[in-house]
Amino acid sequence: MKAENVDAPIVAVTVYADRARVTRHGTIPLAAGEHRLRIGPLPLGLRRDSLRVGGRGPATVLGVDLVTRHQPRSTDEQAQELEQRRRELTEELAALDGADAVEAQRTEFLTLLSQRAGGTYARALASGDAAPADVAAFADSVAGQLTAGHERQRELGRRRTDVSESLAAVDRHLADVRAKRAPDRLFAEVTVLVTDEATTAGSATDEAPAAGPATDEATARTSAAPAPATTVVDLELELTYVVDGARWQPSYDLRLVDEVVTLTWFGLVSQETGEDWPECRLELSTARPSVTATVPELSPWYLDRVRPLPPSMPMSAPAGGALPKPAPPAGAFGTAEAARAGTPRSAPVRQSVAEVEQGIAAATYRPARPVAVPADGTAHRATVAVMDLPATLDHVTAPVREPVAHLRATVRNTSTHTLLPGPAAIFHGADFVGSTRLRAWAPGEETELALGLDDRVRVERKLTRRSDTRATLGSTRRRDVEYAITVANHTPRVATVTVRDQLPVSRDEGVVVRETRLDPAPDERTELGELTWRLRLAPGGTGEVALAFRVELAKGVDLVGWRD
Repeated sequence: MKAENVDAPIVAVTVYADRARVTRHGTIPLAAGEHRLRIGPLPLGLRRDSLRVGGRGPATVLGVDLVTRHQPRSTDEQAQELEQRRRELTEELAALDGADAVEAQRTEFLTLLSQRAGGTYARALASGDAAPADVAAFADSVAGQLTAGHERQRELGRRRTDVSESLAAVDRHLADVRAKRAPDRLFAEVTVLVTDEATTAGSATDEAPAAGPATDEATARTSAAPAPATTVVDLELELTYVVDGARWQPSYDLRLVDEVVTLTWFGLVSQETGEDWPECRLELSTARPSVTATVPELSPWYLDRVRPLPPSMPMSAPAGGALPKPAPPAGAFGTAEAARAGTPRSAPVRQSVAEVEQGIAAATYRPARPVAVPADGTAHRATVAVMDLPATLDHVTAPVREPVAHLRATVRNTSTHTLLPGPAAIFHGADFVGSTRLRAWAPGEETELALGLDDRVRVERKLTRRSDTRATLGSTRRRDVEYAITVANHTPRVATVTVRDQLPVSRDEGVVVRETRLDPAPDERTELGELTWRLRLAPGGTGEVALAFRVELAKGVDLVGWRD
């Protein structure tokens, strides 16, 4: 039975974090009987156990087969054009190499000719057999040809550079569409049985008429009448399958204006499945089909005695932890907005957002407009949601590490969206100030967002006193230090600044740490010496913190770990 081709384009794609489900839909007119229908080409990497066939019409699906057709070269038009372009550039490059080799041989020949002719002309001039004008004409001719040859070589070099760059661009493009370069093609062959419902409904047997002349005449007319035409029905087929090599990732914009954080959620869709997705119904799902759905089981919890390990070679202790990388410097937020405050403005443009369908454990988002995604691995962005979240702003500084103030927002997710982990770009008004990363954020959950540095809050930490003395009696040594921390608020509003500092912690009984002054008293402190003050500063106001302590060393103890 010969297979009939069905035109079934892609009409919908549901993208997951690491795969996608593709839906094709096609309609074909069929007469009653058994038919074999071919749909494709399909991507070679589809999951064969995910293929499903459905549809509408008076038909029964008898079977579905996946058939691979082996071909000498790819049938994808884009891949074919790129391969043809690559062959043309390769041939042109070879031709340029050949022309350059010819020019090099010509130059070598002219150089050798001039060298040999030089001696001949010299002897001819000495004997009077050659005129000086003839010698000069020959020399000018050789020099002109050499000059022209060198110019042609330079031109060939320029053309070779251009062709090489074009070939590299084609190679990069071919690498992007490498999945479509595979010459083999996969097709789904569906066997269906179409039933003629109209014919079946009208096929009841009538009572035979009585014999006689009228009967014979009617019989003759009936036998001479043409046979009824075969009924044709439109069969709708829907084919779905799952492919790897597709993904979507969340990305965010965090824009702070006054005390409201506008969060814009984007979905970055990319795929290398071997087939281009046209503009169709695109859905982004937060479901994770790769995670095995199993109920956790407990294993026994054993306790045992400590068994000594064999002695090993001593290892040096690692150096102190690396300082955290500061956020990129940022200008004062709202500066651009304040500069335009006196200019009348129209309402801001609105962004289309995706429709959401909430499931039990996941959500599916459908962007407002169709999105075409080619199979070249490039990311295409669709807006998922835009939400305004009220924020409580404050500043955090740890001048013992770096005398800068970080702007922090405490924000509650008042939307119904569960935000996935992903990178976020931070804006203060219209100014880009840095990047951060959001963790998973559930509805109703509160989180802290680092919004970059605020240069309007100035921080200074100074060593105001240091003395090293030895006790009069005994051999105890001691070191006294005192620091002054000053915080100035140059913002136009009241600022709450959290100041973090620390006292050293002794790890030996021969080193004793005693605090001598903490003014004001810290709001929080830990057993590891961490101190926290919360200063509330009016616009233009200043706050100070005094921190002093003494370190006493026993006889024979050398101090390690000290830092100013």
